Amino acid sequence: MTNILYQHGTLGTLMAGLLKGTTSINEILKHGDLGIATLTGSNGEVIFVDGKAYHANEHKEFVELKGDELTPYATVTKFKADTTYQTKDKSSEDVFDEVKENMLSENLFSAVKISGVFKKMHVRMMPGQEPPYTRLIDSARRQPEQTETYIKGTVVGFFTPELFHGVGSAGFHVHFANDDRNFGGHVLDFEVED
Repeated sequence: MTNILYQHGTLGTLMAGLLKGTTSINEILKHGDLGIATLTGSNGEVIFVDGKAYHANEHKEFVELKGDELTPYATVTKFKADTTYQTKDKSSEDVFDEVKENMLSENLFSAVKISGVFKKMHVRMMPGQEPPYTRLIDSARRQPEQTETYIKGTVVGFFTPELFHGVGSAGFHVHFANDDRNFGGHVLDFEVED
């Protein structure tokens, strides 16, 4: 089976401050049901899970998107796991090491979906900018973070090979949505329970 990764924009363009949305969330959803994105102005974190799009913003609000919102950057796939396994009582670093051991190659892009109960989930939400846009690092300096404990949900995202850094973030770039769909964001670290 051929797996297709669909990407709109690049991390490099975001880092340079090219933050104007150029396609809609509905258009992105035509190409995948699992993935990550941001909105115009690098406003928050978008989480595509189970064919729906959710937004975590700098005010720590978590809502389902309508679809007409614009994005400068998104990566999605029609997710079907090639490999599944269970793990427990591990840090995010250990979980990602385990995922890498199960990937075909660190020279290939890989989609990641991790569902379960997390002892700790530490996320951030990128604050949005208004035009004229500046570099993404300027927003990152004022990003709020939030940590929840013993929370059930799903981590989604992608592994990008080092040689493609700039197209995406080299290594794992993942977002989280809890099962109640009221908490999530860009994952900084976590501890999985089960």
